[in-house]
Amino acid sequence: MDFDEAFDRLISHEGGYVNHPADPGGATNFGITERVARAHGYLDDMRQLTRSQAKEIYRVAYWGRARADEYDGAIGFQLFDAAVNHGIENAVRFLQRAVDVADDGDVGSITLNAVRAMTVTDVLMRFNAERLQFYTKLSTWPQFGKGWARRVVGNLRYGAVDA
Repeated sequence: MDFDEAFDRLISHEGGYVNHPADPGGATNFGITERVARAHGYLDDMRQLTRSQAKEIYRVAYWGRARADEYDGAIGFQLFDAAVNHGIENAVRFLQRAVDVADDGDVGSITLNAVRAMTVTDVLMRFNAERLQFYTKLSTWPQFGKGWARRVVGNLRYGAVDA
């Protein structure tokens, strides 16, 4: 899977401008937080962030940093989606726990080799189990848990098709 296809899938989860008072990430647009947008030199008013600007942030700050193109496309998408939702290091830790290597949050040869040694389906199942377990421990689970669970359900369906 290439970045463009992964981005189109991701945006179906993220939507447009949101500023929910219980969301510790604050105001977001296309799933990009104000902090991340500013770090990449984009506008102060999150309502003005465009889809193309969001896409470029995603390409550099999430897809590239997670090294998503170095995995099978099914795994690359899942890692990318989790990186956006949980942060790069947490997403990588989910992957590392899923493939039974030290969860240091850095993608290196040990992680890449461990992922490649397992079947795509095994990695996807274990990865999403790690993700769901993480969600249930968050203090915001009562407010956002249903939506997060639906996100993982959608990703499991994608994984079944992609694997």
